[in-house]
Amino acid sequence: MESLEKANQILTEFEKIANTNTAKSFDPKDGFKVGVDLGTSSIVLVVLDGKDQPLFGAFEFADVVRDGLVVNYQQSVQIVSRLKQQAEEVLGFPLTAASGAIPPGTVGNNKRVVANIIESADMAADQLVDEPTAAALLLGVSEGAVIDVGGGTTGISVFEKGQPILVVDEPTGGTHMTLVIAGYFQETIEEAERRKRDASKERENFTIVRPVVQRMAEITRQALLRQPTEPLYVVGGAAYFKEFEGEFANYLQQEVYKPVYPQFVTPIGIAMSSHIIFPQEGE
Repeated sequence: MESLEKANQILTEFEKIANTNTAKSFDPKDGFKVGVDLGTSSIVLVVLDGKDQPLFGAFEFADVVRDGLVVNYQQSVQIVSRLKQQAEEVLGFPLTAASGAIPPGTVGNNKRVVANIIESADMAADQLVDEPTAAALLLGVSEGAVIDVGGGTTGISVFEKGQPILVVDEPTGGTHMTLVIAGYFQETIEEAERRKRDASKERENFTIVRPVVQRMAEITRQALLRQPTEPLYVVGGAAYFKEFEGEFANYLQQEVYKPVYPQFVTPIGIAMSSHIIFPQEGE
C-alpha cells in the first residue's frame, strides 16, 4: 500500500529526529507547521516543513490526561512550553502557532481546554481536529477506518470519500492495560507502567493484556456492524505490541494494518492539519 509506505517513511524519519534532539535542514521559503498532541501517557510536539516532512520532534512522558480529559492543566502548559523552547533552540526561530487534537465527540469546555493550553504556552491555537481524523491525514485514508488506541480510549473513525461518516469513542485504552498488569502482579500503577514499557517483557505482558485488546477489537466490531468498511488501520501508543494487529485481525476476521511507530501517527497528522507559517512572520 503506497500511502502506508509513505507514512512509514515519515514516521521513521520523525522517530530518529525525536530521539536525537536534532533538526533537519530547512528552507525558510517552505514554511513550517506545528502540532501538539496531549496524550494520556505523553505529550508530543511535532514541527514539519511546508511539504509535510519532519523538521523536529520532542516528547515528554506525562500523566496529565485521563480518558481524553485534561486533569492537570498547569503541568500540561509547563510541558508544552518546555517542548516549544527545546524546538526553538534547535530550529533557531520561534514557534508562533500550533494545532491540537481532541477525542472524537469532545464538546464545550473540554474541547476548548486544548486550545487554551497551546495559547498558555505562548502560541496561537490553529486547528483543532479529532484524533482519528488527524491520523488519517498522515495515512492518506479516504476510504476505510482508523482505530486510534490511546491511553484512555479507543476511537474509531470510518471514512468515505475522505470524510468521517461514523465516529465512535469508548473508554478502553493503554491505561486499562496497565491496570490489568498491576492487578496480575499485585504492584503499583507506576510499577506496572514501567513493566508494560519493558520490551524484554513484551510477550508476557501481551498474554496478560490480551483480554483488553479483545475488548478494543469488540468496540471496533460493533462500530463496523453499523458501517462496514476496509481497510482498517490501527494507531496509537497502546498498539505498539508486536502481536496487537494480529490479535485484532483474528478477532475481526479482517486484515488490519499498523504503521511503524504508531504512537507518532496522530501527532504528525495534527501538524499536517496546520496552516503553513513562515519564520519571518514571528521574528
